[in-house]
Amino acid sequence: MKIPAIGKYIDQPLLISKLNKNVPYILSGFAGWYLINEIHKTPKIEKQKEGIKTVITLATTVLSAITAPKIASKLTKRSQFPNIKYVINRNNELIDKFVSNNPNTKIKPILEKAKTKILSINEVSRLFTEHKDFANKLIPPPENIQAKDIFKEIGYLSIYGAVPVIGGITGGIVADKITDKNWKDKVPAKINEGIYQYLANIFLCNIGAGVALGILEKLNIKSKAARCIGMTAGIITTGVLGGSAIANFIGNKIVNPIILKKDEKEKRTPEMLDLTLHMDDIATVSLLSGLKWIEPALPILYSISGYRAGIGYRNNANNNDTA
Repeated sequence: MKIPAIGKYIDQPLLISKLNKNVPYILSGFAGWYLINEIHKTPKIEKQKEGIKTVITLATTVLSAITAPKIASKLTKRSQFPNIKYVINRNNELIDKFVSNNPNTKIKPILEKAKTKILSINEVSRLFTEHKDFANKLIPPPENIQAKDIFKEIGYLSIYGAVPVIGGITGGIVADKITDKNWKDKVPAKINEGIYQYLANIFLCNIGAGVALGILEKLNIKSKAARCIGMTAGIITTGVLGGSAIANFIGNKIVNPIILKKDEKEKRTPEMLDLTLHMDDIATVSLLSGLKWIEPALPILYSISGYRAGIGYRNNANNNDTA
């Protein structure tokens, strides 16, 4: 029971709510560390300029990422994670009712702890061993997500992911305007990188996962392993590969020549950090036990996309505004 207990441990509603509450502090801590590191490695003559640019871009990205779930929830009328107080009250009600019906249970100490605190892996394992049905009420198992449910989430996640990217671009432009007289020359890279981050790393990945799951449902394939492989393939095909091609096409055919009045051809290719950002897509569908906890951490993942858009990161030799 120990291996499944790990998944159940990180699926505890109280743990998820506490993580959700602390993500802003975690994200701010990462941003602070990154700022110090950037200033440290910058030549002395450029430290002040680089510090100002990084502070502004990071600040707008972090604030956008933190507020993104609230904005997305309000616009799509989707409920957010319950707060800690709500979870504690729910735990108390469930446990008191269970104990009153099972006064001789051997795990009363564990149940009392579960009212207000996070259980250890061993305690979770024992809880499921002794009272599996009740344990599944206290720590609900992941739902078997359907394609229609994923597409319901696309609107929410599209807004959620767009807010940090827009915030990053805005902050990056403001930072350049303050520190660089040629700031307008750097706008195209930011917009194109923002399009790439949004399409390839956020929006189209959700589309790919939904389409793949829809196909699997049509074929009546219900194996979780098959669904996981199929959805991952959909994410890679539609997001990583298709998203990259579509983003480059939009940048070269629309943004550069029409909107920005420049005739430069750029090609942004996927790299390892881009691939790691797709954890949010797997988390979104909650396909595997134990991945629910990633959703509160989406601001951290999306802020990476937002910051890269803000600095106009382009992984080709033609770009002059790289990280």
